[in-house]
Amino acid sequence: MHISKSNLLFSIKKTLAALSCVLVTSTCMADDLLEIFNLAVDNDPSIRQARANYNAQHTMLAQGRSFLLPTVNLTGRTSRDTTGVDGAAPPGGFFSPPQHSFANGFNTKGYGVSLRQALLNFEAWYAFRSAQQGDEAAAVNLANAEHQLIMRVATAYFDVLRSQANLTSFIAEEEASQQVLEQTRQRFEVGLVPITDVYDSQANADLATVNRLVEENNLNQRLEALEAITGRSHMDLAPLDEAFPIEPSDTPIEDWISVAMDSNLQIKAAEYDLAAKQEDARSAKARMYPTVDMSLSYNWNESGNPLSFTPNLASENTQITLNLSVPIFAGGLNNARLRQAYYTRDASEEALLKSQRDSTQSVRNAFRSVATDVRAVAARRQAIVSAQSALEATQVGAEVGTRNVVDVVLAQRTLFQTQRDYANARINFVMNTLNLKLASGTLSPQDVIDLNEWLSE
Repeated sequence: MHISKSNLLFSIKKTLAALSCVLVTSTCMADDLLEIFNLAVDNDPSIRQARANYNAQHTMLAQGRSFLLPTVNLTGRTSRDTTGVDGAAPPGGFFSPPQHSFANGFNTKGYGVSLRQALLNFEAWYAFRSAQQGDEAAAVNLANAEHQLIMRVATAYFDVLRSQANLTSFIAEEEASQQVLEQTRQRFEVGLVPITDVYDSQANADLATVNRLVEENNLNQRLEALEAITGRSHMDLAPLDEAFPIEPSDTPIEDWISVAMDSNLQIKAAEYDLAAKQEDARSAKARMYPTVDMSLSYNWNESGNPLSFTPNLASENTQITLNLSVPIFAGGLNNARLRQAYYTRDASEEALLKSQRDSTQSVRNAFRSVATDVRAVAARRQAIVSAQSALEATQVGAEVGTRNVVDVVLAQRTLFQTQRDYANARINFVMNTLNLKLASGTLSPQDVIDLNEWLSE
């Protein structure tokens, strides 16, 4: 039995060349990570929703402050009073009452201004402090949404690169399997190999075709996912440079955890939320405290009533009032609200504890994943060399008759799989590195800029 070694080596070299177009920096004009991230910042619906939610939450600060500031009202009024009998009046001389008419009336007008200022209101004060903490939490949540945008863009971007690398490999594998199938059929026709070799080659070619079709669908779905973020199609992406450094973190894991306790945005948001709930509990308790406020008012009035002792003479009135209100009983409403506030505060304490534990777990998992990826990339790179050598040895064995087509097919499939595993291992390292920074709270747009340097010339 003889398998053309030159044809198979041509297929392998073609595969490596195609993969290099995906894994090594391209010289053609392609969208890179930074360009897509900038588009996402402006066009992603999720980040725009997060900004709108922050702006809505930010108004709570002004609302809470309003209860501590003066309230000023300006009022104005005018009226016309008319009187008279209904219908024609009976003759009565000079003193006969006139018939009703709007012309027989008189005008009354006036205006007033009032001011009310709270002097002692602990409930409003604690509510305002709660709004301040809530505003800080909203700002942190917006920053967290921006971090999540970085991860969503990077995930979608590298998922496309992952599928492109896989698809390139599957296409080359399909072509190579078709060549093996054609050669096997030719040798069967001249009686050099049994029919089972043809069946094995056909099964391998069919499997390669299925894998290629599945990966084409995966690529289309991932391109759609990227387009959903930016609102634009991206058919050509800048690939990851082969020289991209795959190195472990120099920072010990405990230092990463320490940084996370101080910088993780979910922890910071939970801390601010707890502080807000504590102020809400104080505000609920303060509903039972006395309140003191002061009110000032000024009113000007003028009446045109001819029967008045001072017709058409305007009058002024000013008033200064100091109000004391002491809540006595509200049907149990205040006590119920106080208990609700305490329970809500307790729930926030548990949410903070959960955020701290989740962050610690995420940091440790991401740190270990990065360390594993470094070793995996090195091992995958060596596996390609070993698989290449194994394929060449199998081809030689097939030429001298010590190996059959099944051995060649398996060796060929193993080489293509190791190439895909290597490409995916490098992308896994990139994503786990970003996940480590996200968990520690150190992720920033600068990481996108730095990573983008390895995506384009």
